[in-house]
Amino acid sequence: MAIKRAGQIVLFQFPQTDLGIGKMRPAILLAQLPSEYDDWLVCMMSSKTKQAISGIDELVSSVDDDFDETGLKTDTVIRLTRLAVVADSIFTGMIGEIGSDRLKRLRQNLVQWIQDS
Repeated sequence: MAIKRAGQIVLFQFPQTDLGIGKMRPAILLAQLPSEYDDWLVCMMSSKTKQAISGIDELVSSVDDDFDETGLKTDTVIRLTRLAVVADSIFTGMIGEIGSDRLKRLRQNLVQWIQDS
């Protein structure tokens, strides 16, 4: 896989919250961890848009300016409430990326959510 950077959408088997085997899904690379390992903070994406938590999660819609670059096939929710730290070696591919404005907004939403908790 090509060099990774924050904002890219990768595919991998996202773990269940009970650490059970998850299913293949897209995830956003939010930030690379500052270590000698190639580990990333990622958040899950889902086509089940009704699961979006208002004020935290974000919907990617087919009418959005950056939709074509995402590689997504349908409206999708970015689940900032579903985070994981994973090694890049488990990524099976990359399908696209979100725009820099959306990435900045996601990071701000994540910080705000944690500060308000």
